Parts: sequence; structure tokens; C-alpha cells
Amino acid sequence: MNALKKAGNATNAFAKRWAQFVIRFKWPVLLSTLILALGMGSKGAMEFDGDYHVFFSESNPELEAFDALQEKYTKDDNVIIVLSPSNGDIFTKENLIAIEELTAEAWNTPYSSRVDAVTNFQHTSAQGDDLYVDDLSYESASKTNQEIALIKEKALKEPLLVNRLLNESGSVTAINVTVRLPGEDSAKEIPEVTTFIRKTVADFQEKHPDFAVHSSGLVPLNTAFFESAMRDLMLTMIMLVIVIITTLVLTRNFFSTLATFVVVMFSIMSAIGFVGIMGIKLTPPSSVFPTMILTLAVADSIHILITMLQKMRKDRYTKKDALLESMRLNFMPVFITSLTTVIGFLTMNFGDVPPFWDLGNITAFGMTMAFLYSTTALPALMAILPVRVKARKEEKEKKLSWYTNLGLFVAKQPARLTIISMVVIGGLTFLATKNQFNDEFINYFDETVKFRSDTDYISENLTGIYNVEFSVGSGESGGINNPTYLKKLNEFEDWLNEQPEVIHVNAFSEVARRVNRSMHGDEESYYRVPNNREEAAQYLLLYELSLPFGLDLNNQINVDKSETRVTVTIENISSAEMITFSKRAERWLQSNTPQEMHAIGVSPTLMFSKLGFRQADSMFKGNIIALLLISLVLMLALRNFKLGLLSIIPNVTPVLVGFGFWAMYKAQINTGMVIVFGMTLGIIVDDTVHFMSKFLRARRELGYDARSAVIYAFETVGKALVTTTIVLLAGFAVLSTSSFALNSYMARITVIIIVAALVIDFILLPSLLILISKKSESIESVKELKPQMQLDK
Repeated sequence: MNALKKAGNATNAFAKRWAQFVIRFKWPVLLSTLILALGMGSKGAMEFDGDYHVFFSESNPELEAFDALQEKYTKDDNVIIVLSPSNGDIFTKENLIAIEELTAEAWNTPYSSRVDAVTNFQHTSAQGDDLYVDDLSYESASKTNQEIALIKEKALKEPLLVNRLLNESGSVTAINVTVRLPGEDSAKEIPEVTTFIRKTVADFQEKHPDFAVHSSGLVPLNTAFFESAMRDLMLTMIMLVIVIITTLVLTRNFFSTLATFVVVMFSIMSAIGFVGIMGIKLTPPSSVFPTMILTLAVADSIHILITMLQKMRKDRYTKKDALLESMRLNFMPVFITSLTTVIGFLTMNFGDVPPFWDLGNITAFGMTMAFLYSTTALPALMAILPVRVKARKEEKEKKLSWYTNLGLFVAKQPARLTIISMVVIGGLTFLATKNQFNDEFINYFDETVKFRSDTDYISENLTGIYNVEFSVGSGESGGINNPTYLKKLNEFEDWLNEQPEVIHVNAFSEVARRVNRSMHGDEESYYRVPNNREEAAQYLLLYELSLPFGLDLNNQINVDKSETRVTVTIENISSAEMITFSKRAERWLQSNTPQEMHAIGVSPTLMFSKLGFRQADSMFKGNIIALLLISLVLMLALRNFKLGLLSIIPNVTPVLVGFGFWAMYKAQINTGMVIVFGMTLGIIVDDTVHFMSKFLRARRELGYDARSAVIYAFETVGKALVTTTIVLLAGFAVLSTSSFALNSYMARITVIIIVAALVIDFILLPSLLILISKKSESIESVKELKPQMQLDK
């Protein structure tokens, strides 16, 4: 006990000496921090990376499998331009001419390698023993009405067109532009493609105003990621204004607000320098770091400033004495909360999503610097500025504050409040288990984002955006012409088409059937895969030689013709359903085909579907480590094993309560929400630490019993906790308006958790502190508590 007391005295002595040093050398300290902040800021460089690949670590198995598939065939980053004529019929001369013009212009897209449209679809036909492969509709301006009617008839019967580039009624069509991005500089390549496509579409609509145009694909997805990052970065300016106003209203002191602004700006400048020094490229999740740091850095300053102003207003301290006392009381709690926040954000490195690693590391560094500036630049600046406050007039009959009354209320009935709190928390924890994981990347964006609205339109009117791909091997070079392989591939295609979620299947077996039919005079009885290997090989060679440049089969067949690519387009289904479908297809191949034909499903869609589950599994370990580390920090800092252990309850339960309320609100969790436990654990410790530190001060320094100490804690730190909570709520409320769901959902549930943390720290925590205190202590009645509150004044 003596050792603990000595440790506490040493801590107080250090904090006091530190404050005296800063105040004495206020100008050198302020100038040093200014030079540090400017020096760090000068190293800053914010580059953005909108490529969806950034969401996956290099060791991600789904990414490895997808990259391996693209190496076998061709990279298929794409832009799909969907056209809807106002007359509801694609097959008129004017509309086909317009589509033909846009298709020709689409070939000029930077890095384009292929353009697929209804007009240039390679239609096969036979004349005697000759195979003809032509554009379905070329030189549309010269076509007669009868020829156009025949083109429509052929198109609506073509399996490779319907539900892929053409809807079943022929009222909506698509032009699919495949691009091969070099991958050297996505920040340059993606905007280059996007700029060209947008200009092309704008020119097309100006010339053909009777067409509605929508676009989607992987390039627009990357663009949406990039633009979301830019928009979320702009939220920082809104947040800065809100924080300034909120701080001014709550502290009622202009110079306090100015000092807070300086700390925040220094912290953000240092974090930007860290981004530049580490060479981090910003992404939608990591681009919100200024808002995070801004929001969290304010909390450090608020505690120091509120205590200082209280001492000046209530206790008539001089500015210097008030500042010294505030630093003595708050140095260790601010250090602890900063440390726990840093630990919480660093746990993001345990996850499997690199952008969240960056967010965690940048914010952790920013919070480290925020602590430094809060304990140097802030007191130095407050010592320099002419801070004046109006001392409160003595009242004959002192009116108890709201915080004192709340403390009295809790002190009267700790057992009852504990039971009620535990019942409510238990119920909400049960509800939290009802949340389901769903990580559809389309839903990463809200309806205000053009990519989302266009993609929804395309899904409803033409085809699905989600797909799963299989590279089905034959086991030998040239084996795709083996009749046994073709028959099994055909069976797989048929099975896929029977699945309820499947919209379209693009498989080589369909090409083999179509060419076989054409080589037999277009007789429908021959619309099947060839029975003879030599025939199949000859037909394939003849067909490939007839295809024009850019429309070959390299996107479907690998170089040595040992494997083919099966692309399954499916409806917009949930992550769990997507994974289930992929596993079902893999099991069918394992059960119905030879070993060499077994394949796994891959695609960006599937990668995103599995990402959240992978993130959750990897973050579980990180969250446990964070909980243990933070609990250990609190035990050491509070110098009390029992209270350190107790702190786990108010630190963990707000997260459970938050997810319980979320189950009633959305009941769906995405990847961005998986990090919430570790992130908020560090944040909500702030309330617990400050309340417990004031409770312990009352017990150790002032000799109060547990109930009196609880009321003292309410009086001395209650306003600061409410103030910091309001600032945190403002920050995350602004972030919750983001159009990017990974950020907005994370912010929304964080708002719920922060409110829950304050309520729990005001109701459950003080109740538990009273209940676990030694019963042998002399406990004053609540009626006698009121005058005791004046002892420390």
C-alpha cells in the first residue's frame, strides 16, 4: 500500500514539475512545438489510390487465386455502358446506328483491349461447308427493316447476348469495354479511363438525347472509391467548424477554443507528415484520419481546459495556479487515455484489410502527437494568453449542480441500478447476436453515388454485376477439344443455369455447340458439343481464324488450350449467399467431374464477400490482445488490481450495447464495423479513466468514503465527460454522413457506443464502485453527503 502511495505521489510530483517547466519556458516550448508541427507537415504528401485491390493484402488467398486466373487469360477490368432508348426498342435503324457509333468510339478508350456490343457480336453461320463469322449488325445505316427484324430475331435467341449485353425484351443493351491497365500508377490510369468514358458518354447523349445512359464495372468501382475518399477528406473542414463552435459554447472561453484549435491543427499536420514519410497512399477508409484525429485530440485538451476554468471560476484560483492544478490532476488520465486509444487503433493491424492498417497507424501516431501537444503547446499557450473568467458569486443557499444530483441519485441505490443495468445490457447483448454479416461492395456506396444508382439500374433492367469465375482444366495441352471434357463442361453450364441466383453463364461449351451447329448447315440437331476430338479442334481453329482482332477467345481459353474460363453472372445477393453458391458449384465439380476439372470460384465480388469474414476472424485475436493490454494499463495506472479488473465491464459493455441497438436499426454488419471493438475500446476508456481517477483521488487524498467519492467524481469530472462526449458525437456524426458505407456505418455505430459508454460510466460504473468497496468502511447516509461535498472547495 505504501508502494502504491509512493507511486501516486511520484506521478503527481512529475506532473507538477512538468507543468511548472512548461509554464516557465512557455515561449520556447510553444515555438519548439510549432517548429515540430511545421517540420512534420512539410514532409506531408497525400496521394490517393482508388484501386479495389488495395482492400486485399498480398497474402489474401482469394486475391492470389483471382490474379492467377487473370494471368492465364486476360485481365478484365471493364466499363459497361448501358443504353436505354426512349422508344423501348434497340432494334431500329436509328438506334443501331447510334450503338454502332458509340461502339466504334469506345475502342479509343485508353488501355482498351476489347469492346463487346450487340452490333459487333460475332455471329456464326454456314453456307455449304464454309463457316462465316460476321458482326451481327454492321453498316446499320444500309439495313432494310426486314434485315433489322432478322437481326433482332437472331439476337434475342443468342445465349451469349441475352441477360449479358441485351435484355430479354430487346429494350436495353450494353457496350462492354475491357481495359488492360498497366498497373504502374492507378492514380493516373483509372482517372484517364474515367475522363474519356465520361466525355464520350456526354458527347453521345448530346447527339442522341433520346438515350438514357448508365455505367458500371470495375473501373467505375475504382473511381467511386477514389471520389469517396476525396469527399470524406472534405468532411474534415465541416468537422473543424463544428468542433470550434462546440468547444466555444461548452467552455465559454475564446482563448480555450483557440488553444484547442492549435492542438488539433498541430496534431493533423504531424499526421499528414507521417503519411508522407511512410509513403502511405490514402484510400476511402484511411482518408478519414483527419476527422478521427480532430475529434479525439479535442478530448485531451477539453479535460485540461475544463478543470482549469472550473478552478478559476469556482475556487478563484489564479490562472497560473489553476493551470498547474489542472495539469497535476489530468496529466496521468490524459496519458492513459491517449495510450489506450493508441493501443486500440494499432489493433487494426491484426486485420486483413490494408486500408484499415493505414487508418490505425496514422490515427495512433496522430494521437501520440496530440498528447504531446496537449501537455506542451496547450499549457504554454494558455500561460501566454490573457485568459480571464468571471468568478461565480457566493450564494447564500448553494444550489446543487445537475452532476451532484446525479451522483446523489446513484449513491442512494447502487444495487438496484446495477441490476437494472445488467438486465438491459444482457438483453441488448442477446440482440447483438442477431446481426448478420453482409459485405456486398455495391452497398459500400449509398444511393447518392452515381456508381450505386447506375449499378442498381443495370441489375434491375439488364444483368447482374456480381459474378463468380471458374478456370476448368482438362489436364492436358489441347484437352479442351476432348469430347469428354466438353460434355462435362456442358453439364456444368446446364447445372449453373438451373441455379435460382444465376442470371447468365458464359462458357466455352456454348461456343463449341454454336460452331458445331454452323458447321452442319445450322441444323438445330447439331446444337451440341462435338463427339470427335479432331472435329472439335478443327472447328475451333476455323472459328478462331475467322474472328477479328480484339474479339478473339483469349478471354476464355488459356494459351495451350488446357483450360477454359466459366463466368457466372448472378443476382445481387448477400455475402453469405455468394459464398454458399460458390461452394455449391465447387462441390458439384468435385462430385461430377474428374480431378483435373475441379476448380475454385474466384472474382472481385467473391473476394469482397469473404473479406469481412476474414477480417472478423483476424481481428478477434487483436481485440483480445487490446482488451488485455488496456486492462493491464489501467491496473498499473490506477494502482489497483480490483479496479483495473472492474474497468473491463464499462469498457466492453458499451460495444455490446451498441451492436444490440444496431440489430434493431440495420441488423447487418460490414467490414468497416469489424474494427469498431478495438477502435472504440481505446476511445471509451477515456470516460472510465477520468471518472475512476477522480474517484481514487477523493478516496486517497481527501479520505472520502465510496459514496462521497462517487459524488465528488461527478462534480469534478462530470462536465468534462459530457463535453468530450458531445465533441466525439459531433465528429462521428459528421463522418456518418459519408456516402461510403464502410465509413458511415462505422461512424454511426460508434455514435451509439459513445453514448452508451457515457450512460454506463454515469450509472453502472459508480454503482459498482460503491458495491465493491469494503463494507467495513464507515458509510455516511446520503443526507450527510451534501455538506461533505464542500470540504474540497
